[in-house]
Amino acid sequence: MCTRVSIKKLFAPSFRKSSATEFGRKEILKEWRLGITVIKEMKEEGYPVNPTSVQKQIMNALHLGERERASSLLSHIGYNNHLLKPNNFLKILEYCASIPDPPFVLEIWRTMEEKGVDINNECHILMIQALCKGGYIEEAFNLMSNFEESPDLYPSLNKYNTILEASAKLKSATHASKCLDLMDHDMVGKNETTYTELLKLAVLQKNLPYVHNIWKEYAKYYNFNFISLREFIWAFTRLGDVGSACEALRHLVDLVFRGGFTIKENAEGKLVISRLDVPMPFYSNLEWDRCQTVNNITSVPSIYENNNKDHIKIGGFDLKEVKHVGRNSNIGLVMRILRLSFADVIQACAREKNHELAEQLFVQMQNLGIKPSCGAYDGLIRVLLQEKGFHDGMKVVKLMQERNMKPLDSTLASLSARCSKDLELNLAESFLSEMGKCTTAYPYNQLLGACDTLDEPERGIQVFGKMKKLKVAPNITTYELLFSLFGNVNAPYEDGNKESRAEAAKRINAIENDMIRNGIQHSYVSLRNLLKALGSEGMISEIEHYLHVAENQLTTPGAPIYNIVLHSLVEAKEGQKAINEFKTLMSHGYHPNDVTYNIMIDCCTITGSLKSAQAFIAMMYHHGYPPQTQTYTSLIKLVLELGDFDEALVLLNQACSEGIELDALLFNTILRVANWKDRIDIVEYVMDRMHQERVPPDPDTCAHVFSAYVNQDSEADLRALNLFKDSNEIHAVALFNLRWCAMAGNQISWLTGQSHWVQQLAATNRSST
Repeated sequence: MCTRVSIKKLFAPSFRKSSATEFGRKEILKEWRLGITVIKEMKEEGYPVNPTSVQKQIMNALHLGERERASSLLSHIGYNNHLLKPNNFLKILEYCASIPDPPFVLEIWRTMEEKGVDINNECHILMIQALCKGGYIEEAFNLMSNFEESPDLYPSLNKYNTILEASAKLKSATHASKCLDLMDHDMVGKNETTYTELLKLAVLQKNLPYVHNIWKEYAKYYNFNFISLREFIWAFTRLGDVGSACEALRHLVDLVFRGGFTIKENAEGKLVISRLDVPMPFYSNLEWDRCQTVNNITSVPSIYENNNKDHIKIGGFDLKEVKHVGRNSNIGLVMRILRLSFADVIQACAREKNHELAEQLFVQMQNLGIKPSCGAYDGLIRVLLQEKGFHDGMKVVKLMQERNMKPLDSTLASLSARCSKDLELNLAESFLSEMGKCTTAYPYNQLLGACDTLDEPERGIQVFGKMKKLKVAPNITTYELLFSLFGNVNAPYEDGNKESRAEAAKRINAIENDMIRNGIQHSYVSLRNLLKALGSEGMISEIEHYLHVAENQLTTPGAPIYNIVLHSLVEAKEGQKAINEFKTLMSHGYHPNDVTYNIMIDCCTITGSLKSAQAFIAMMYHHGYPPQTQTYTSLIKLVLELGDFDEALVLLNQACSEGIELDALLFNTILRVANWKDRIDIVEYVMDRMHQERVPPDPDTCAHVFSAYVNQDSEADLRALNLFKDSNEIHAVALFNLRWCAMAGNQISWLTGQSHWVQQLAATNRSST
């Protein structure tokens, strides 16, 4: 038999927050089972069950994860017509708000409605907190609208601030606007917490004008304090407004010198100012949707005095006039806020690539007695790496090491990326290996790009393997680089074969499968690099397949994609396919560029159609693309294929008269065929024009000229060297070719006293020095 005495003793009102780890799961379970037994006995004997007792048992059940049991107990609360009050649910709601547990809050709401219990303001606030913390923001709005105002239940600002905070976490401007409309309707005003949440929303939406409007309105009703200035600095720096951030920082430092404030840390670890926070009127001039342009804002005053950006002051003092802030009674928290604020501004300088301001702020910190944080070092190092170079960044890293500070992972990532940019691959890898955890693919992508530049695919495989091992998630840039690195097998200028094409297909398939596993689709660059790789292997059917993929996945593939396809077809000697593809593209409204026309003129050398080439020239002029050097090179190549040296020289002279920038390839195109045809006269004419146009020869030029003379002239060395007498930088190649001439049977003496060309070379070198 159960007595009331035992019940009172068992359910002594101790409702402080607890956890399974505090009391021990076994103790809670024992107490819960005993309570259930007592409640059952009370029901059987007709005693009214005290709601307070059931409330405690519900909390214990929730602690133990017994949701069904907690729901069952909730349904029995108020058993035997025991009068229920909102306070009978209060402790459960406090627990649900701290966890949070939105579904159980909805059960409580339903139970209170079923049992006719009116919600009071305290329960209402806790319900909204639990729903918002758990992401049930729509339900929180429903709860706000489904009640009748009474002395015990009325709109309050902290409810709306809770919803604003949830809107910021969800990055939802829609919910924020809805909440602001309700606040306006209920005339609850705003307080400092409201402005804090509005700042978060503005940053999430990248709405700098709105931040300036908040600054303007806040200044009307409040004096700036440590916390508010810290929050504005955070907002300005995140949105790239370094000038406004520095001005807010100036106010912050100035406030430290004035003193007269009390700052402390609350139970949630947030810094607060001890003062009464009175809500201000809610005016509609601060509207989310209307703050989209800078025309409506009053900007924070500029930090640059007299528009001189070379000399920057923070506060009303210069670098030489600063004092030490260590005498403030809240020194620990003061230093914490100053350190965070300076670090934020320096980080913003890194994003804006302003190394001068970053360095000045860093010096200012130390003059103020503020020990720079790792974040401040990170911002300074990153901006120095970007703007000055690796060695300047490393000086600051060494300074950190002297102070027994370890660089942040983001710092190491930036160092690695800079080394990759400088093609210092060993250093780049060493910095990556020092990182504790890499959360971004950026430094690995930079290293893969360097491997691609230096043509080191084997090293690229190792880099990608480390990414997989360390579980660094690749992004589309990673795959773009992988296609460039591994899409083709043969070295440049080597034709593909059956084995290399099979290997290339295998690699491409592996990369695409990895893309699918990571949920990443092709980009323009990845398809471009893939098509280039396929073209270098001569895989025509695969090129056509991926062209269709590009057309399906990209809104407009654009001329570069089509040019890759056309160029690949021309390189594969598929002239007719290239022409058919071009016609198809034109029929679909494709707009070719000058590169397209040059490719198609080059295609005419395969088909041997001068008429088609002339038609493409006419189209070029029609679309505003006058012929350039590459165009003339393709035309000369075509007429030489037809055996017409005269027309080739006419085109060469025309190119020289156009005033366009010429290159050695234009002249080499004729020299190569003239060498084959043993036309010394053509060779000497072309070389003469080359001298007139001051186009320096390249190794191919030397090879063609020397080969022509070896085949025709017993004094090839002297005559050929005369053609290169003004080209000192090419002498090494000339020497190699003369040696090749000797190997071919033309006797050349290597003694200075017996060789005309050696004597002339020596004389040229003496005159040049």
